[in-house]
Amino acid sequence: MDWCSRPLVFLVLVVFLLSASTSRSQRTRPPSGAAVPVPAPAPAPSPDTFCNGVYLSYVLEQREKIHPFTSNPADQPYAFRATATVLNHGTADLLAWTLLVPFRHRELIVSVGGGVLSNGSAFPYNTTLDANSTAFSGYPNTDLKTPIETANDLTQIEAKITIVGTFFGSPPPTMPLPESLALGDPSYTCPPPTVYNGSSGVDTCCVPDPNYVPEPVNATGFLPRRSGDLTITYDVLQSYGSSYLALVTLENHNPLGRLDHWQLSWEWARDEFIYNMKGAYPTVVDPSDCVFGKQSQYYQQLDFSTVLSCKRKPTIVDLTPWRYNDTDLGRIPHCCRNGTLLPPEMDPEQAVSAFQMQVYKMPPDLNRSVLFPPVNWNISGTLNPDYQCGQPIRVSPTVFPDVNGLESDSVALASWQVVCNISRPKGASPKCCVSFSAYYNDSVIPCNTCACGCPATNRRQTCNATAPAMLLPPEALLVPFDNRTAKALAWAQIKHYNAPSPLPCADNCGVSINWHVVSDYAKGWSARVTLFNWREDQFADWFLAVQMDKAYPGYEQMYSFNGTKMADNIIFVQGNPGLDYLNGETNGTTDKDPRVPGKQQSVISFTKSSTPGIDIVGGGGYPSKVYFNGEECSLPDFFPANWATRRSGVGVFRVALLLLATALALLEL
Repeated sequence: MDWCSRPLVFLVLVVFLLSASTSRSQRTRPPSGAAVPVPAPAPAPSPDTFCNGVYLSYVLEQREKIHPFTSNPADQPYAFRATATVLNHGTADLLAWTLLVPFRHRELIVSVGGGVLSNGSAFPYNTTLDANSTAFSGYPNTDLKTPIETANDLTQIEAKITIVGTFFGSPPPTMPLPESLALGDPSYTCPPPTVYNGSSGVDTCCVPDPNYVPEPVNATGFLPRRSGDLTITYDVLQSYGSSYLALVTLENHNPLGRLDHWQLSWEWARDEFIYNMKGAYPTVVDPSDCVFGKQSQYYQQLDFSTVLSCKRKPTIVDLTPWRYNDTDLGRIPHCCRNGTLLPPEMDPEQAVSAFQMQVYKMPPDLNRSVLFPPVNWNISGTLNPDYQCGQPIRVSPTVFPDVNGLESDSVALASWQVVCNISRPKGASPKCCVSFSAYYNDSVIPCNTCACGCPATNRRQTCNATAPAMLLPPEALLVPFDNRTAKALAWAQIKHYNAPSPLPCADNCGVSINWHVVSDYAKGWSARVTLFNWREDQFADWFLAVQMDKAYPGYEQMYSFNGTKMADNIIFVQGNPGLDYLNGETNGTTDKDPRVPGKQQSVISFTKSSTPGIDIVGGGGYPSKVYFNGEECSLPDFFPANWATRRSGVGVFRVALLLLATALALLEL
């Protein structure tokens, strides 16, 4: 190259570099309002180089500032997309794995792909409801095999969960990353994560804990069945290429748990639909989602007019007892009990409920050995505790005795277990309440104001939600709250009590219990228990659980009810035959009379030989907890006072003042 051409080459090189710089700056400047990808200057470190256990990672892939725009950076919402990875590089299968992610920026999860929320909650899900971490379970890859037995097949040893949602605060360049990652399996320990990928991701390597005693695994390779307040077993009895027969069994294990008119729901994650059922029925019979969906395109010869449910989230209810012998709908053991699940202590036979259903599958699952259970299970009752259900876990197949009485057993093709436990959601109100009264005080301490929740605030609200409940005359307990106003005001005037304006709101409880101390003598004492049902529906085989922390050892007997001692100082109460049915609220005798609640009543006696020195007035004669049909009731904040003692003290004080005045008068003389 001669020297004359060098300036030209230099000029061309300068122009090329300037154009490249301009093009790069234009590419990295997104239009206003567009999503901003998180930069990834360096690829994620390969787990092959450092992890011989279970590799976990969380990568923030995208975030975008969204409306409404706020002046406070801590309240500014951002949409985000992240991917979490669970990769088994160990020597043991990872069965029913759970990933724990402790979110820190009030994340609201909108959708999840490649997995499900372990608690089965609906979207959008508020992660602030979790005490520590949000748990994700695998679906459909619930189990991750080892790289040894799969020749490092990533489809069998790895699961990726895509998370889409909203977080608050954390403006750029700060990254809203979780402070840790962990497995729900206690046999693994996970060190603090390392930040990588340009500060947009964290990862860690979980290794087996050498001090952990492993949970035994059955010879079949499945996890053992787990315990819980309520368990649901999903058994596949028969399997065909395009459908299978499933048996769903509900079992109540909690001594104080109960369900009335249960409603069971789940979510089909692979486009399945219910063709027919026996022993239960969907609340809505509607095949339209199949007719206008991909199901009718594949099953073109199927008569969808006979399909029971094509809902992605069907709701199932039990049948009434007179359907048990129905050849088309009944004939299933433990079915047709009107949705009642009793505690096993009351009746072990009534603690189980079951039904069958024929389920049709969709491609690519058209193989008799390809079976997936539904996810996101939920169960509820009329006036019962709230249950939180986990995701189905593959367990050893259920063994059934031969229906013909032969000395032979049959085994399910596949079985899954769903464990549900009683929980009290944050902010949830009780559904029943308790009032206190005593022979030594003529006022009743009613249920607390808004004990079971207050109505939504509106302009027409004429009650005070924060004022304490007003003391009442005993007869006021027999009428609905709306008819107590005159009695409460008259009683306040007679007793010179303050009457707030506006008056306190109602307790809004469907069931109330009155605990009345009837007597207190040298060798014992007694109380009267009265149940009031302010609902229109009835309660068959009701039960009451009363926790007596101080008086429990002295319990003697009940007269109209049957009382049984249980653990934790609890007396389990149920009605004797003829008194085990609590009617609903009915109309009064005349049109002007208030409605009359359903009532049941009994006296309970205690002895003081086992509880010497017990202070009945000071609280020893009152329960510390009361449960109705498994639901914990709201209790008053104080006990009835013994005004007689106070009056006697005032009388002595008045006599002393009179004597003092007399003495002063004599001194003046």
